[in-house]
Amino acid sequence: MYNILLVTLGCDKNTADSERMLGLIDKSEYNLTSDPEEADVAVVNTCCFIESATQESIDKLLELSELKNGRLKYLICTGCMAQRYKDQIADEIPEVDAFIGTMALDSIVEVVDELRARDGKNSSDEKPVTRYSELDSPYPDRTKIERIVTERPYLEYLKIADGCDKRCTYCAIPYFKGKYKSVPMESVIEEAKVLADSGVKELILVAQETTCYGIDLYGEKRLHILLKELAKIDGIEWIRLLYAYPEEIYPELIDEIASNPKVLHYIDMPIQHTEDDILMQMGRRIDNYGIRKVVSELREKMPDVIIRTTIITGFPGETTDDHEMLIETLAELRLDHVGVFTYSQEDGTPAAKFSDQVDEETKNERMQDIMLLQQDISIEKLEGYIDKEFDVIIDGYLPDDDVYVGRSYMDAPDIDGMVFIESERELISGEIVRVKITDSDIYDLEGRLV
Repeated sequence: MYNILLVTLGCDKNTADSERMLGLIDKSEYNLTSDPEEADVAVVNTCCFIESATQESIDKLLELSELKNGRLKYLICTGCMAQRYKDQIADEIPEVDAFIGTMALDSIVEVVDELRARDGKNSSDEKPVTRYSELDSPYPDRTKIERIVTERPYLEYLKIADGCDKRCTYCAIPYFKGKYKSVPMESVIEEAKVLADSGVKELILVAQETTCYGIDLYGEKRLHILLKELAKIDGIEWIRLLYAYPEEIYPELIDEIASNPKVLHYIDMPIQHTEDDILMQMGRRIDNYGIRKVVSELREKMPDVIIRTTIITGFPGETTDDHEMLIETLAELRLDHVGVFTYSQEDGTPAAKFSDQVDEETKNERMQDIMLLQQDISIEKLEGYIDKEFDVIIDGYLPDDDVYVGRSYMDAPDIDGMVFIESERELISGEIVRVKITDSDIYDLEGRLV
């Protein structure tokens, strides 16, 4: 019987999609494997958000194609890269036997069936199998698909929408994800209940943009209602919100986050820049004043709120003055977590054709400036948590250091800091414990079990 390997690249939204594909494969006649040497079919769920992600996807496909000299029979490319480059990818990567677009991932077993039917034939004479669905069709109902958890069994990413209507000038996502498509609320709630029954305690809501949830289905934003309904589910203890665009954050949403005990006072709010001329060139729908206003509103309602953001440095036309003003604004805002990326010139996007492209050396220098500033801010903020107590969810144990590692509400997995915990009793991953902070460094905290 065929063994199928699935490799996931890119963001947490891809992880959610991959876990659904794994669920479909698990319910089929095929077996799942994590060993490339034992695979008859290898599937790569690709990313192509920026050039480096595209190259990583290509490299992984080519790396796995080498296994065709052994047991591996077929190689399948799914997801973003398969969708974005669907008109040329088959010619450019002939080693791949099948391509599945972003809205056709549920056809994974059907595609394997079709490839399997080729056994014994000369596959070099066969055209690649392809599956693509209309990008702007309604989001498929996946409530009957039982996901296979690939990482922490107590934590799951819950995808509440796909696609994007914003059309920022630097971003290719709308071209291969289509228009904004909310997952119907009843489907989201049903999936969350299934996850809770399986032991999930922390739900992390993701989409290209979470704050517009519901506007396409219901004619209004309903993220605050969704949060209220998810919080009613037994077993769910923490709900974390990612990818909340600042211009779409609205009063009812802030009130729900502030008042709902299960919704963490944490928000990932990508601003990308702070200066009006650059924001306008980026096609962002907010200005410096608007950014400051929403930060102030969040902090007024929730003095303990943790705000994460991302910044793109070196965007075309960004001057030294723009960069210095960005630094000044970030120093004033004192956000808790800041991820910095250098601008990537993506084919097919308006910004790729802009004049005044910034050279790579300048981009990297400006990125370092922002990171050094944020290090200083982070050091000072974390020192202020010493002697305070927080609930911490345990992520694991480091035997060499004899400490447990976990996260408070202030830290999303894999992107923010950690809490290193001394404990005389054994702690179990997924357990939520009370910890008193005893020390800090640049990004992480140390503490002891209360």
